[in-house]
Amino acid sequence: MKNKDEMKGKWEQMKGRAKQATGDLTNDERLRDEGLGDEAVGSAREGLGRARRKVGEAIEDIGEHLKD
Repeated sequence: MKNKDEMKGKWEQMKGRAKQATGDLTNDERLRDEGLGDEAVGSAREGLGRARRKVGEAIEDIGEHLKD
């Protein structure tokens, strides 16, 4: 199951893509660049969330093996 960071990262990426598209349509380079930044931050946040989830799952697996 995805965690909060993964979900927020996806949202940031979508928001960034929307800003880029709006910037392209309106020829607003600042808005387009802001969208690129938002998308990059979202991607990093999603990656961090995915890593946290994987570490948590690995710890749970180790705990299950220790119980046996």
